[in-house]
Amino acid sequence: MNVTETGSSTSYSKPAGQAANALSSDFTTFLKMLTVQMQNQDPLNPMESTEYAMQLATFSGVEQQVQTNQLLESLAAQFSLVGMSQLAGWVGQEARAAADVWYAGRPVTLAPNPVANADRAVLVVKDAEGNTVSREELPVSAELYQWLGGDAEGDPLPEGRYSLTLESWRDGEVVQEDPVEHYGRVIEARGGSGGVRLVFEGGIEVLAAEITALRSPP
Repeated sequence: MNVTETGSSTSYSKPAGQAANALSSDFTTFLKMLTVQMQNQDPLNPMESTEYAMQLATFSGVEQQVQTNQLLESLAAQFSLVGMSQLAGWVGQEARAAADVWYAGRPVTLAPNPVANADRAVLVVKDAEGNTVSREELPVSAELYQWLGGDAEGDPLPEGRYSLTLESWRDGEVVQEDPVEHYGRVIEARGGSGGVRLVFEGGIEVLAAEITALRSPP
């Protein structure tokens, strides 16, 4: 099992820590300014007590903001670690997502979803360079489909990364194009500034929030 965390706590703590330092600096500056103001006020026209109260209230608000940011920093780091520990159980499972496919000579389980009024569904396969290498007729159904990885002549495609798109047709015209969801084996979970990501075979990365189903390998 390979579960890595690439500095998820750092991604939260660095900005929060910088904000806390900035607020602390403002806090110190405020205190110095208030002290100077008190020392240099006109003794014949001293500052009203209500003005002191208002400035002290501001002083207290700055202090509370510093403490709040530090607390949020700590909570963010804890939540990140909890999320990673939960996703560790996904490694070795098959997750479903609309992402590129890594074809290695084995059938890939697809979850096509043609539009409701379609009378024809076509799977369009493109290689890593964006070239169309196959167009395959699929049943007009949301049932799982085993894609065998054949090219336009029916020969097996080379091992590599491919993008899959489903064309939904109606009365001889394409009415909608959608990325095709498929099941990929999770080999790693990563934490980072962009959120937790799952890594499929071939190094294909998917945000954990984009996973729509999970199953044990058949």
